[in-house]
Amino acid sequence: MKLIAYQKGDRRIIARVLDNKALPFANLDEFWADPQQSLVAAAQARSGVEAIADLVQVPPLPDTARVLCAGLNYLAHAQEAHFKVPEQPDIFARWRSTLAVDGQSIPIPPRDNNFDWEGELAVVIGKELRDVTPEAAQAGFLGYACFNDLSARKFQMASERWALGKNTDSSGPLGPWIVTADEIPNPDLLRIQTRVNGNTVQDGNTSDLIFSGAKIAAYASGAMTLKPGDLIATGTPDGIGATRKPPMFLHDGDTVEVEIEQIGRITNRIVER
Repeated sequence: MKLIAYQKGDRRIIARVLDNKALPFANLDEFWADPQQSLVAAAQARSGVEAIADLVQVPPLPDTARVLCAGLNYLAHAQEAHFKVPEQPDIFARWRSTLAVDGQSIPIPPRDNNFDWEGELAVVIGKELRDVTPEAAQAGFLGYACFNDLSARKFQMASERWALGKNTDSSGPLGPWIVTADEIPNPDLLRIQTRVNGNTVQDGNTSDLIFSGAKIAAYASGAMTLKPGDLIATGTPDGIGATRKPPMFLHDGDTVEVEIEQIGRITNRIVER
């Protein structure tokens, strides 16, 4: 099942996607209050069909969502960035307010023209997870999505703490929908590609992850209780712009795509503020 959310008046609605149509079945907050029960309603949704192209989409996560990102989580990426391979998941935080959707224009930060791509697999939590095993963590996943951890490298590299470089406005495109976990039995064997203006700049596979999404979630759950709607971005393969010779960054008018097999593709245009 594929899930999107959209704005209609003062309501945010979550819908099931079927044949390029949206079948609404709950308000966004109602869905995340009991996602497992809401998925039953989603499977039965038949009325109020909306054309996806006519919708104003919004990130399909609750306002309370925490966004946890795993840094340097592909071996080749850690090597290209000349960082030590982490011995446990290296997690940093994004604000939920930085999330964007498929098709949304993404502004270049005004004081950082070293704007870079990072295609990633995102995991959406569906059940409360507190101090769990990787197996229990994966059983609690609601689903998966494409994510682009767009990064302002000057701000990121100016400090050992990456908060500013990883939290510029609208710099976390997510989508094009959440694919429920039942449709992706093996999330650790998915091809992931990033393209800039049609040219492939990253071509990896989640089999190369140092820590799987389940291991990251289990590790994080030992420090904090993960809640339904929380998001884990599992890291990016090698091929980022900052490590190229010469470096390559995003400019006004560029188009960036992140595509993951069995999920789909997100496409975003980069614009001057």
